[in-house]
Amino acid sequence: MARVPIFAPKFMIILSLIFSFSTILVNGDQDHEFVRSMDRKLLGLKKEKLSHFKVYWHDILTGPNPSSIQVVPPLNTSITAFGLVRMIDNPLTLGPEMSSRLVGKAQGFYAQASQQDLGLLMAMNLAFIEGKYNGSTITVLGRNEVFSTVREMPVIGGSGLFRFARGYVQARTHMVDLKTGDATVEYNVYVFHY
Repeated sequence: MARVPIFAPKFMIILSLIFSFSTILVNGDQDHEFVRSMDRKLLGLKKEKLSHFKVYWHDILTGPNPSSIQVVPPLNTSITAFGLVRMIDNPLTLGPEMSSRLVGKAQGFYAQASQQDLGLLMAMNLAFIEGKYNGSTITVLGRNEVFSTVREMPVIGGSGLFRFARGYVQARTHMVDLKTGDATVEYNVYVFHY
């Protein structure tokens, strides 16, 4: 009868453990039930493209139907109104006049986030209602230093035709009424999307 060395069962256990660990290392995060790698084509994502949109953002604080309302007043008497928060449903038009064609709405809020200057935190969706972009949104989140000639804010995402969007917007004040606070701002949106 052939003798089986006593270390064979231990050797088999060690070999089995090494094989198991190597499988875990090779598969990495693929073993998790809640995440998996995907091919972009399965979601219908083709070649990424860069688009430029030019719209006018109308911040209307006055009149019978303002598009921007204060929801949190500043809790101090600073000249910058630090802490003020406004909800917006601002018209987006093709031209600087309110009579120009409406192509969407800027929906979200802006807050006075600086104690030293007029530096706003902007959080809004540019929700389009025109043409093939109807129902799609571009999400903007960033700092808007009001008295700068050009303000740049990041595009952090979107929905519909702008899924996986990224890019930036440049805002330039077209008109501001210092008496009422109403303003028209030109927005140039540069966005990568599929």
